[in-house]
Amino acid sequence: MKLTNKQKQYLKGLAHPLKPVVQLGGNGLTEGVLAEIENALSHHELIKIKVPSDDREEKALIMEAIIRETKAEKLQTIGHVLIMYRQSDEKKISIPKV
Repeated sequence: MKLTNKQKQYLKGLAHPLKPVVQLGGNGLTEGVLAEIENALSHHELIKIKVPSDDREEKALIMEAIIRETKAEKLQTIGHVLIMYRQSDEKKISIPKV
């Protein structure tokens, strides 16, 4: 699913008050963490993930891997926080058409 800029802006507005649902620990991106992210996406559709890493390249690689593995849409990264969206079957969030 490709989102327009207007739709991304709308979702970012909805994400603003949210707290990170998943936070990566010292072990980095494990299968357990990916499963937790999948659960959160299925349940909430719009989530924040905290990726605490001092190395910018490592953090970027981890975020790219999360997006690739979950097939979600990356909306924004602010510091250590990744905001992502993936529509579930129930379509909990109604997105404006244009």
